[in-house]
Amino acid sequence: MTDATPHDDRRLARPHRARLLATLRVQYPDVLANRGYRLLHPETGDRYTGDRRHLVATCRSVANFALGALADGPEWCLPAAEHGLTFLEEVHRSDDGGYDLVVAADGDPVDLTKSAYGHAFVLLAYARAADAGIDGAREGLAATHALIEERFRDDAGLLRSDCDEDWAELEPYRGQNANMHACEAYLAAYEATGEAAYLDRARHIAAAITVEFAAATDGLLWEHYTPEWEHDFAYNEDEPRHQFRPPGYQPGHHVEWAKFLALLDRYDAEAPSEAGAAGDDAGPDWYERGLELFDAAVDRGWAENGFVYTHAADGSPLVEDRYGWALAEAIGAAAALAERATARGDADAAARLRRWHRRLLVRTDLFRGPAGVWYEKRLPADADGDLVAPEPPGVEPDYHPAGAFFESWRSARRES
Repeated sequence: MTDATPHDDRRLARPHRARLLATLRVQYPDVLANRGYRLLHPETGDRYTGDRRHLVATCRSVANFALGALADGPEWCLPAAEHGLTFLEEVHRSDDGGYDLVVAADGDPVDLTKSAYGHAFVLLAYARAADAGIDGAREGLAATHALIEERFRDDAGLLRSDCDEDWAELEPYRGQNANMHACEAYLAAYEATGEAAYLDRARHIAAAITVEFAAATDGLLWEHYTPEWEHDFAYNEDEPRHQFRPPGYQPGHHVEWAKFLALLDRYDAEAPSEAGAAGDDAGPDWYERGLELFDAAVDRGWAENGFVYTHAADGSPLVEDRYGWALAEAIGAAAALAERATARGDADAAARLRRWHRRLLVRTDLFRGPAGVWYEKRLPADADGDLVAPEPPGVEPDYHPAGAFFESWRSARRES
């Protein structure tokens, strides 16, 4: 297959939209419960039992259906997003304006943790809902931004760690993951509103995590830090398979950041910051840095049936489990970076990234279950290692492929 021309890109955008809408059609209407959403098992398609609702799963489902509306999908996309936003506001939101991490469908609290990671997804849910035109979402976005500024933003201008119900930090920790998703949410907020303050927040977080802190680790992205933002290389070293905070470098987060840096390059080209227009004081080259992170991920982590979960600084694998979300994020990153390569006249890089995009798309069948929902991960016993389904309260595995297909669609449209 030859590399796509701009005219071909317009034609090739349609299958990406179809993939997004197919993902949502698998979910709808079965994920809708009387209150909130229920996750589906990738093998059977049945709803998971139990009545626990996880904040991140709620927010991701809102964002998914809002993306469907933004892609001019079926008319049910918008009310499906509104359904989740109502549950977010009526059940997850506590009296102090924060959001409880796990609740029961009847409204009883299960886990009152005020999660930095979770609140980044609250911001994303409101941003996507506002972009889709849902009534009240723009006000919810502004209120959530103010809450994060008051409760989570630390002296470095980044998000601090998880808190208890009284907003006291649970441990002396800072993490790149919550900040990465805050960057994602601020980019979505900028897309929804055009307000420069959101883009500035995204720029600040990205520069700190992917440039300033990465200078101490040869350009790779470390996950765990002290409250003073010093690298904590010993954090969770005895829990290599920790689902959210493992030790080591994660190729999946490198490609995820590569996608966000491509978006920053896109929006800085449209609305450059003061630093970006200041000659010798120009800010980071988001495109070049995004390429570096993408290449680091595929060089150290790609294993043909997915990315290894974590690796050491020298690239040797630590945990070889292949998580589906990492593959999905690489698809979105390749699409967004290819669009930026074209915009910058970097034809060789654009062609290479399109080849990667096609190669990665082929591998999605390795993670999709019979019901159409993605498994959480594949164990690496061999090329066809056992697939593992998420356990409730899960964090909605199809958020990553939905985002990847959405970005592939809109990036290809921009290249036409």
